[in-house]
Amino acid sequence: MALAQAIDPSSPAPHQQNNPRLEMLPPLNPGDKNLNPSDIGFLALLLEDLRTYNHNPFEPGFWAVALHRYGNWRMAIRPKLLRAPFSLNYRILFWLVELVGGIHLPYTVRLGRRVRIWHHGGIVLHARSIGDDVHIRHNTTFGIASRSQLKAIPTIEQRVDIGCGACVLGSVTVGHDSQIGANAVVVADIPPYSTAAGVPARVIKWSLPEQTQP
Repeated sequence: MALAQAIDPSSPAPHQQNNPRLEMLPPLNPGDKNLNPSDIGFLALLLEDLRTYNHNPFEPGFWAVALHRYGNWRMAIRPKLLRAPFSLNYRILFWLVELVGGIHLPYTVRLGRRVRIWHHGGIVLHARSIGDDVHIRHNTTFGIASRSQLKAIPTIEQRVDIGCGACVLGSVTVGHDSQIGANAVVVADIPPYSTAAGVPARVIKWSLPEQTQP
């Protein structure tokens, strides 16, 4: 009896017990609405993205971002029956971008403006949100740290620069105007205006703007 209680699968795992941060996490975006930036129209947003990619429509990063915009835009089509062909088109193109470009960027990620994905390949961007003017390089991963914590995915704030091979895992926040070094593994919050590197990543440098420096 005691042994059965000790291994009862219905009881939470030790790392899930008494973890108020995980319990307070809001639900993930269900993908039932258009979450493109509301301060700019769809076509204007695509043109801005094209300028972000130096007017080169053949960059896989642009394909991924443009498809993300399209995936959100279609969610404003009502009724759902009229949306069906657009959704089918999105699914086919999503598979092609992942296959050819090696970039996985679900439309359920809240994506800011002027996001630049440099190069391509081995990129998985499963985050709650990615802010404006973020730069992301190849072999970057945003996602969960454990299969038992599926809601625990990262938040990337504005003007973050992500080095190649970086992993940002779990319910962490990468603060605005920060830099993540190549091959860093981020499993804790990174404050704004900082540079983090290493495994696990730690802050190695501060870059406060001049007006806030002593």
